[in-house]
Amino acid sequence: MTNRIAIVLGTLLLLLLVVDVLLFGTEHLVFLGKKLFELIEWLSFWR
Repeated sequence: MTNRIAIVLGTLLLLLLVVDVLLFGTEHLVFLGKKLFELIEWLSFWR
């Protein structure tokens, strides 16, 4: 992956996150963050 592709993907991700927060609020982001943390913990167990 080149630097240009990484920058474009990162910018796109941040833009979509901002649009999501503006349209729907932040409540579901907290839920998804907790689930992501649980997934990382579970994956680290199997490592």
